[in-house]
Amino acid sequence: MNDFKRIAFFDFDGTITSKDTLIEIIKFQKGNLSFYIGCFLNLPWLLGYKLGFIPNDTAKQKLLKYFFGGMKKEIFQENCDAFAATRLIRLIRPEALQEISKLKAGNTEIVIVSASAANWIRKWSDSLLLELVSTTLEIKSGMITGRIEGKNCQGREKVRRIQERWNLADFDEIYAYGDSEADKPMLALATKSFYKPFKP
Repeated sequence: MNDFKRIAFFDFDGTITSKDTLIEIIKFQKGNLSFYIGCFLNLPWLLGYKLGFIPNDTAKQKLLKYFFGGMKKEIFQENCDAFAATRLIRLIRPEALQEISKLKAGNTEIVIVSASAANWIRKWSDSLLLELVSTTLEIKSGMITGRIEGKNCQGREKVRRIQERWNLADFDEIYAYGDSEADKPMLALATKSFYKPFKP
């Protein structure tokens, strides 16, 4: 009996997908015009983030609150499921899907570790029987608040979440895939790491 164990951790936005899915889910639910107006109105926060003055999670929550704050969770989720079934599948990099299929054929446990919310990823990840670790959106009185519950699943928080759920010493090989500086702590966990592996 072969007891060899391998696990693979994939960043989602920019690694598996060709575009940032937070931007795409906003456009999908609110339309392009509303998206650009909202970005203009939130420009100080977005510029602050780009210049390094404002943390990612602060800018992210400003956008989430502006576009989705006060939205019924059922309507939000229905829209997220429609996005996953139509728009998201067109954003998945074919090379990433091939790598996932190859790893699955080798009985590798595969985990998506994403700063994006599970709401618009889970329908896709469940369809491929993949584990998902992601940011959770706060819900109060059945409404999306626009705030993040707990911490944004980015950078070292990805490492914390992984180590909370898996004893990595149990695995013979650990693969990690990412495309940004924020993914480097997760990549450092791996016995084999892949940085921007699917980009042209």
